[in-house]
Amino acid sequence: MKAAVYEGPRTVSVKDVPDARIEHPCDILVRITTTNICGSDLHMYEGRTSFETGRTLGHENLGQVVEVGSAVSKVKVGEYVVLPFNIACGFCKQCEKGLTNYCLTMQPEPALAGAAYGFAEMGPYEGGQAEFLRVPYGDFNALRLGEDAAERQVDYVMLADIFPTGYHATEMADVQPGDQTLVYGAGPVGLMAAYSAILKGAGRVWVADHHPDRLRLAEEMGAIPINIREEDPAEVVKEATLGLGADNGCECVGYQAHDPRGKEDASLTLNGLIDAVRFTGSLGVVGVFLPEDPGGAATQNEMEAHGKVPIDFGTMWFKGQKVGTGQAPVKRYNRALRDLIVSGRAEPSFIVSHELDLSEAPSAYAHFDNRDDGWTKVVLHPDGSS
Repeated sequence: MKAAVYEGPRTVSVKDVPDARIEHPCDILVRITTTNICGSDLHMYEGRTSFETGRTLGHENLGQVVEVGSAVSKVKVGEYVVLPFNIACGFCKQCEKGLTNYCLTMQPEPALAGAAYGFAEMGPYEGGQAEFLRVPYGDFNALRLGEDAAERQVDYVMLADIFPTGYHATEMADVQPGDQTLVYGAGPVGLMAAYSAILKGAGRVWVADHHPDRLRLAEEMGAIPINIREEDPAEVVKEATLGLGADNGCECVGYQAHDPRGKEDASLTLNGLIDAVRFTGSLGVVGVFLPEDPGGAATQNEMEAHGKVPIDFGTMWFKGQKVGTGQAPVKRYNRALRDLIVSGRAEPSFIVSHELDLSEAPSAYAHFDNRDDGWTKVVLHPDGSS
């Protein structure tokens, strides 16, 4: 089968790899029809993780079931399913708590927790930027879709990661109706966090970034854009709130945050939120931060290369702020968010700028990584339906 394979820093090729297949009675096999390039993929693409060469990328996946294992009882051949990027068993201590993002069974390293498709340090599983994908524990992990799945899959595929991840940021930030919320980052996850805050009834939502095309999307959805090349987000928010600051904030950038001059600073967005959010406010951090960054010493410093970020902890402590961190437990949210899409209340596909064939993955990665104007979210169609 064809797949998008990581060959080294900033090099992806589409090549033949061994066919995905059923390996366990609880597996299902999915023919991938829609798969996204994620901002998290770019960390691996740039060589800023331990992701191994020769592995298939892709953790935002949707497709049609073509085969099921002998122990699968719910999912049927022919159904369209969207797959949480978390691979979970459903029965370990973490999964029983709803923490499918930290499954103990599917992560083979005893000192770690959590597994995902085509992701560094999250198990040996191949990604879904391919024609077929093996899905472990299919009855638990696959979210079945309705009759409109084929026509609306560009909406539904967002349930694999970025829509639940953005929503998770607002949950950790405790966004309530009427709140004033600041989102750092207008990439796909940041836009989904702002979108989720608006769906929850937030009174005002600001989105801070320095890419005009992404800020335009934020404004079109009803958020207030802040171009950090021109304004300090904390000062904008304080001026609008009698100096008090936002009720809460979402960090949706991660450890490769850049200042307006292009200099990397992993503490930039965290410290921006600590400054901008009021006393006793809450922060939800879903931007990726890792304990090891192979490129961190060259681009930032030795501390950052080992995941140590100099945040303004004294200010955060003094303000009594609460912080939630980590990857999203997608299954906690994806069914409810699916039903918002079904009803027409949510249409997350508004962020999609390009729908391309799988064969175009190498150039799509290059454009998305460069943040070229207009490349806000890339969807690949391995079945050739682009």
